[in-house]
Amino acid sequence: MGKRHLGILALAVILLLSIGVPSFVTASSQQEEVNIANNHVKKQVSLQPIDLSKKLQRFTYDAGVNFEYPEAVRGIYVTGPSAGGKRFKSLVDLVKTTDLNSMVIDIKEDHGNLTFKPEEGSPYADIGLNFIKDPRKLVKELEEKGIYPIARVVVFKDSVLAEKHPEWSFKKNGKVWTNGKGEAFVNPFQKKVWEYNVEIAKKAAELGFQEIQFDYVRFPEGFEDYDDVLDYSLGDYKNSGLSNVQRRVKAVTDFVSYAKEELEYYDVDVAVDIFGYTATIPEAPGIGQNFTKISKNVDVISSMIYPSHWTSYFDIKKPDMEPYKLVTEYAKVEKEVLSKIENAPTSRPWIQDFEAPWLYSGATKQYGKAEVEAQIKALNEHGINEFLLWNSGNVYSENVDYTPLD
Repeated sequence: MGKRHLGILALAVILLLSIGVPSFVTASSQQEEVNIANNHVKKQVSLQPIDLSKKLQRFTYDAGVNFEYPEAVRGIYVTGPSAGGKRFKSLVDLVKTTDLNSMVIDIKEDHGNLTFKPEEGSPYADIGLNFIKDPRKLVKELEEKGIYPIARVVVFKDSVLAEKHPEWSFKKNGKVWTNGKGEAFVNPFQKKVWEYNVEIAKKAAELGFQEIQFDYVRFPEGFEDYDDVLDYSLGDYKNSGLSNVQRRVKAVTDFVSYAKEELEYYDVDVAVDIFGYTATIPEAPGIGQNFTKISKNVDVISSMIYPSHWTSYFDIKKPDMEPYKLVTEYAKVEKEVLSKIENAPTSRPWIQDFEAPWLYSGATKQYGKAEVEAQIKALNEHGINEFLLWNSGNVYSENVDYTPLD
């Protein structure tokens, strides 16, 4: 996980401080030799008296909160309006009265806005919405209730930033390009976009969130089909000598690596949401997601494995109708891929707690207690004990057993 570096740094300091006098120095000359040795060390490394405890405190940021990582994260998604509104109490009650223990809370949402108003003078003041009146107070409440807080930061889907900086986006006929849903994306080749989002993640860490979960870490869906008609910069990747596909993969992977390195000081874990099907192929050619390469640069990998989002796959004609079978087949594939990675990240998939009426001309397959438990059971049977529940409206099924194998 992210909190691994103090031991090494402490050892280095202790070794430096332990420089002393060889054991064979005679008693008569020992003090003189000590003085010479000490003076030599001071000249070479300017060694001064060190308060080791204070020195170590400088290596990581202290947000002033105390959370224990759960034995296994079992969480729900919470929007900004839910986190800052009347629904929050019922969501807290859901977590506290079940085997759930975590919340993934929007800090930067899908349109590109912050879900709270940052401090006056912040470069992000103009994108803040007043959903969460006091995010620090929210984190402290979660601390008191023992609910593990995860900050969701949407990265490259960002209509707000695209309109503000068209030069950081994709354009068509001189205007900011949008997909079929009217959503704009910013360009993963632009390192200014990386910095913009990572600075927001740092703010979340300072508020006390224990983990940063980056979402939409990708190019727009189907990008391989229309990148030739869009106007955008390749930035530092222009002369890379890579194919278009490999350029996209490298840009996305490099962003994740950059974010991980930048957040080391804040002692938070880094997670990335990723399309589930990317675990089944070498890499997704349009969106630039390579499951293995991203996994090597994060603490947590969260595949979105909603049965409704698969077409005929794993020889399952209608995956939405067979949640247990779909998740079982996925888990087998993911386990194999992660087994080949040294220091593999924690697997924590997103699972489905919503209906998908767009798939049906008649009655829609309903998702409730049985369907949610089926997905969790399939994960648990393959050694995946962490999961997150997605419902965009934050309305979750009742009476679910979130630890069905216990």
